Amino acid sequence: MRLAGSFIVGCAILILASCQPASRSVERDSGDTPLFAPTDLRIHPFTTVKDWTGDAKPDGVEVLLELQDRFRDPTKATGAALFELYEYRKNHPDPRGERLAAWRGSLLTLEEQRMHWNRISRTYSFQLAYPQIRIDKSYVLQVWFDQGGHRLMSQVVLDAQEAKVVPSTIPVTQPASRPTTRTTAP
Repeated sequence: MRLAGSFIVGCAILILASCQPASRSVERDSGDTPLFAPTDLRIHPFTTVKDWTGDAKPDGVEVLLELQDRFRDPTKATGAALFELYEYRKNHPDPRGERLAAWRGSLLTLEEQRMHWNRISRTYSFQLAYPQIRIDKSYVLQVWFDQGGHRLMSQVVLDAQEAKVVPSTIPVTQPASRPTTRTTAP
């Protein structure tokens, strides 16, 4: 009886162990790592001059960085980013003018990964404060991402935006007026 009980318990453990997903019970082979390592850096198109304080004045640049693996899919990585903001020179082979500002960003710790990762866009988000920035000017943003000796670079022109119209207190439209007709009961 005791042997049968041990046999049943042993079978139950084997059955439960075999129900675990393969991803949890088998470690990824270290040979897979290069397949999913970043091979390209893209400054996401939603990168823009932003107002974070709500005072109708831009505060800096919100940069969305997308690291891509060899399959051109977004991926995560550890490393350090160097952001450089330049004046924009129109009609020049190198559009970068005078360097206006530089920032460093880190993605080395678990906390930094959590702080900057955006699950919806699958990008790393950085808010780069630069109070002198203007929305009516164009700039060049250059980003370097260093993974301990392996560097990726991307550059984009942040085009000038038209000044936003401040809403007036007078409504532009009026409620539709309907003719009122009364019907009286006979």
